[in-house]
Amino acid sequence: MTDASKRRLAIIGGGPAGLMAAEVACAAGLAVDLYEAKGSMGRKFLIAGKGGLNLTHSDPMPLFAQRYRERSEAVASWLQQFDADALRAWARDLGVETYVGSSGRVFPMDRKAAPLLRGWVRRLKEQGVVFHVQHRWLGWGDDGALRFHSPTGDVERTADAVVLALGGGSWPQLGSDGLWQDVLQERGIAVAPLVPANCGFDIAWSAHFVQRHAGAPLKPVVAHWQDRSGTPQQLQGECVATSTGIEGSLIYALAADLRAQIDADGVAELGLDLLPGRSLERVSAELEKPRKGRSFSEHLRRQVGIDGVKAALLYEHLGKQAGDDLALVARTLKRLPLRLLRPRPLAEAISSAGGVQLEALDAQLMARARPGVFCAGEMLDWEAPTGGYLLTACFASGLRAAHGAVQWLQQTDRATDDR
Repeated sequence: MTDASKRRLAIIGGGPAGLMAAEVACAAGLAVDLYEAKGSMGRKFLIAGKGGLNLTHSDPMPLFAQRYRERSEAVASWLQQFDADALRAWARDLGVETYVGSSGRVFPMDRKAAPLLRGWVRRLKEQGVVFHVQHRWLGWGDDGALRFHSPTGDVERTADAVVLALGGGSWPQLGSDGLWQDVLQERGIAVAPLVPANCGFDIAWSAHFVQRHAGAPLKPVVAHWQDRSGTPQQLQGECVATSTGIEGSLIYALAADLRAQIDADGVAELGLDLLPGRSLERVSAELEKPRKGRSFSEHLRRQVGIDGVKAALLYEHLGKQAGDDLALVARTLKRLPLRLLRPRPLAEAISSAGGVQLEALDAQLMARARPGVFCAGEMLDWEAPTGGYLLTACFASGLRAAHGAVQWLQQTDRATDDR
């Protein structure tokens, strides 16, 4: 029997999915080569940690899996092997303690990504993983060898199995440029087009609004929208008016539905309740109180606390004569209509949807059209909101793909021995 320790696994992509695959494969006794297009590992992971590294979330399992929408069942199967608790235990093993924030999000105690990444890469090197930086994958040669562009020119490398963890299409300057799509499709692996997820949306603001209020936070507000089935939904949170439209955690949570509505109808309709917690009747009654010579803007501020960007949104929608119809003002404050024209470009998005279709892979994430090739991470066709769900699924899919590669190599070894 061929000794499993002599079988070689190539992992392409040095983000969380690729690094986790390397850890699992190395522990199983495989010789592991990890190829990364950039000069160092985990560049997008480090960017994610700039505002505090949100590793995972404390949601209980049924709710956690639901965050993955149409792919919840598939992702749940990955999470059975590596869930939020397992991720926290793994970080602890690297010397990184975590805590649950008030929102339920889980962070390292120091909220930083760099110490965790450094410790992880150091441990992988000690375990025998060989890193090859500045190796951009070009595809396969005619003989099946892996082709890379390296600092010394184009090179070919061989492996007994491959885990692709090439990322999606967001933040391409950090390495995940999506150029692998054509390569895989040419090999018969079905790929759904990459589109922006966790993204902002364009709105045709007036120049006056942009000049005065771009960058202003909107909090708290309640978003009203329709999901893909046409069912009304609502969610409270925070967002930001930008020079091009609107973005922020609340908008990211709705992005999949808003994107689908734009695809179907050309635009998406989003309503914002600027006064959550107050009924329409209460707002109307407060606005009907005498102004006592005050301007309408001052009346808004004193009676219902509307000023700044929220007042500007009201005027943006109703115009200068906003105060002429107080009933209309009250209704607008409780459901300000916004017309979303398009998502922001993919390169700006926090993450991408689309990618290698899960139907093109088996349960171990091996390509049905190309045995021995496994896929993991954001390059797969799933999406989730921010909050730690993205990273958790990347870790879990990397682990699943590596286990799949180990099992497949063991099976091929047994088949060879039986001949």
